[in-house]
Amino acid sequence: MCIFVPWKLITTKQNMIYNEIGKTGMRVSNLGFGASSLGGVFHNIKESEGIQAVFTAVENGINFIDVSPYYGHLKAEIVLGKALKGIPRDKYYLSTKVGRYGKDGKNTWDYSARRAKESVYESMERLNIDYIDLINVHDVEFQGDMEGGLQKIVDETLPALVELREKGIVKHVGITDLQPENLRWVVEHAPAGTVESILNFCHYSLNDTLLADYLGFFEQHGVGVINASPFSMGLLSQRGAPDWHPANKDLKIACAKAAVYCEEQGYPIDKLAIQFSTSLNPRIATTLFSSANPKNVLKNIQYVNEPMDEELVKKVQEIIGDQMFVRWKNS
Repeated sequence: MCIFVPWKLITTKQNMIYNEIGKTGMRVSNLGFGASSLGGVFHNIKESEGIQAVFTAVENGINFIDVSPYYGHLKAEIVLGKALKGIPRDKYYLSTKVGRYGKDGKNTWDYSARRAKESVYESMERLNIDYIDLINVHDVEFQGDMEGGLQKIVDETLPALVELREKGIVKHVGITDLQPENLRWVVEHAPAGTVESILNFCHYSLNDTLLADYLGFFEQHGVGVINASPFSMGLLSQRGAPDWHPANKDLKIACAKAAVYCEEQGYPIDKLAIQFSTSLNPRIATTLFSSANPKNVLKNIQYVNEPMDEELVKKVQEIIGDQMFVRWKNS
């Protein structure tokens, strides 16, 4: 059953900044829409609200949307595809992924060339599009733990995607991971020009700016940088980290204290977090956040348009203290 939602939903005065992702020619909004929430990854959603959230994002200047078949085990792509039916194709750039999947509530991984190609065509069908602007190898560290290691990404997965790029099925090729050193390794070992962008998450946020140490390397290789999860998967939010969050107990406690302090100042930590993560332009082309609530989408756009309290940033990082830069493994 089709759900019809008005194209114009909620608008706000916005002054969005646009940056090019590396040398791709894609000029994207410095705030991007991560569609993981459309898959009910964090909590159950109303599909109609999720579709409205996409409309609200695009109507207010966001032109980069990122998704994956893994999010909600296909659900995010399906819901996003319903929304994209009502949006002109020239209003957005679409990024999705291959390699990480899920079925019957279980995670699965397959970085083979055959599966990568199949996945691209399956995603296009779910998303109701006839080409993908940016295709990514999803969370390469998992292949790093399997037979062939990261070299398989270089020798098999990426060449399959480059073949599709040459055919025009996908326009650009990238890689994603939590650990920036894995992204660097793949860029170093793949032929020049193979990897056009990287997506790293939870490493340019209030509690961890490790990604900044790698920007010079990626710029040297002409690779664009996409940042994700300005809230560190909930650590830097008024709601707090979910039970499944892989961070250690001390880091969770420190971030919770910082959130309380921000609330006492009348300045939600969510606001400070997203402002901080979008403040390093244009070296980071875009920062992805995710919400299936159109009001939250609008709120975050408004936050980014307001000046950041730099003194509050210093205080929050003091509160986090020795838990700054504490890392965790992907899950």
